[in-house]
Amino acid sequence: MEFEHVTFVPISHLDRPRKRARFGWDVPQAQVGIFCGQEVGNVASYASSGAISDHTSSLFVKGVARNGSPPWREDDKDDKIHSKMGEGTFGQVLECWDRERKEMVAIKIVRGIKKYREAAMIEIEVLQHLGKHDKGSNRCVQIRDWFDYRNHICIVFEKLGPSLYDFLRKNNYRSFPIDLVREIGRQLLEFMHDLRMIHTDLKPENILLVSSDYVKVPDYKNSSRSPKDVSYFKRVPKSSSIKVIDFGSTTYERQDQNYIVSTRHYRAPEVILGLGWSYPCDIWSVGCILVELCTGEALFQTHENLEHLAMMERVLGPIPQHILKRVDRHAGKHVRRGRLDWPEGAASRESMKANLIMQQVDQSAGDLIHLLQGLLRYDPLDRLTARAALRHPFFAKVQLRRQLCLNVRNSCWGDLRTVLAGYECIVRSCLPNSKSININVDLEAVRPIL
Repeated sequence: MEFEHVTFVPISHLDRPRKRARFGWDVPQAQVGIFCGQEVGNVASYASSGAISDHTSSLFVKGVARNGSPPWREDDKDDKIHSKMGEGTFGQVLECWDRERKEMVAIKIVRGIKKYREAAMIEIEVLQHLGKHDKGSNRCVQIRDWFDYRNHICIVFEKLGPSLYDFLRKNNYRSFPIDLVREIGRQLLEFMHDLRMIHTDLKPENILLVSSDYVKVPDYKNSSRSPKDVSYFKRVPKSSSIKVIDFGSTTYERQDQNYIVSTRHYRAPEVILGLGWSYPCDIWSVGCILVELCTGEALFQTHENLEHLAMMERVLGPIPQHILKRVDRHAGKHVRRGRLDWPEGAASRESMKANLIMQQVDQSAGDLIHLLQGLLRYDPLDRLTARAALRHPFFAKVQLRRQLCLNVRNSCWGDLRTVLAGYECIVRSCLPNSKSININVDLEAVRPIL
């Protein structure tokens, strides 16, 4: 994937949304419920410039009170909501059929609350920038359109497959094959290196497989079970291609970023300790994600700061003194006499479990363990960059093998052309009257098998 170098201007007048506890979608009194199979009509879609776009998206319920929404006209095209794909603190995502483009799309309907609307506008701006400069359109979800309906920002996206988290959940939280983990990790790091901005909320829920297709293979960890047992098999995605979603909290590199970002399980220590954060906080999240894909379980399963830090120490060793000395006043209560204020020798079930989860990482992949140690360093200045991580042997060895295979294929291809050309000369010399004989070998048809 290639990106043109672009200088982004941050939106200074908008406060970044903070995470909060998960609640149901708050539907205002005036909002009319939208249910699966309901017919909808068009609402004008506005681009960031305020002009009406050429293509309009549909989320307008016919036959109900409109409460101030644009009037429905007979020449409006109807679309149909097929199903609800998911929901979160931001609102809901619906699967819809776009009758103008003749494709299925996903429409993200954002709650009519100020901070979520602002986050949605940030996401729209970021995705429009990326859409202009992402030449390959390979790593970021593509925005099709957006519109404002009854105080709800609605963003129309291309329809993708399930998130990595949903795939794990439906697979009974069974680990991904190590080669698949490698390929997903490589794409994530390429995305971060090329993007030149900070996502701040990388997690399995925000990484979608492009395709929903999968195959069932025997789960050798449960090989003692009978093949007739459904749990004997596990699902493996047919394609490793992924795309990142949810750019509502994406930001740009600045020196004064101290507010809380990232979902708890994937939050870097500098964020918890109030030390300020930048690109390395995304690197930490990638490290946590790779562990979860290898084991099927989140590495740090906690909801409290002190326990979270204690779990880090349980897995990675003591937090360095020079980091603990610089914590802000809010995190200072977790530090006493230059060390984490955690009872001597005490370990909760959760912190013990974090250590066990780390031990479940495929020990045969020694390069992976070494990579994780670089991605999960306490000091963000010492943490691997995306570029350095991509050069790590965990990825580089595979790239080298692929290059060698490509060289062999190209060599075989050249030899085949030489052999066939020689064969044609021999045949023609043996058959002087072979003008009517057309020796035509379709080399391009042969090439894919080499």
